[in-house]
Amino acid sequence: HLVESGGGLVQPGGSLRLSCAASGSSFSSYVMSWYRQAPGKEREVFASIRSAGGVTSYVDSVKGRFIISRDNHKNMVYLQMNGLKPEDTAVYYCYSGAGHWGQGTQVTVSS
Repeated sequence: HLVESGGGLVQPGGSLRLSCAASGSSFSSYVMSWYRQAPGKEREVFASIRSAGGVTSYVDSVKGRFIISRDNHKNMVYLQMNGLKPEDTAVYYCYSGAGHWGQGTQVTVSS
């Protein structure tokens, strides 16, 4: 069970921090990812973090602007988003390697 929070409306160039709270005892075993789905587009993965060691990966469109992190003691995954652009507007989803999705949180970047 995953629950995202932290979405909202932000101006271009602004920042947001998303959080994903996970339940269950095996959280630290799984790769965690963030996906997003813009209006009229398919859901896409853009950031992932491995279970141990904190190795991360990003798609080019967010590299250098977004940072994914996790706290295995708190069963939390975070997404720090900086330099937001209108094209980042989407519903953002947390995904667990166990096959679980969160309900999504809306991020709107607009002036």
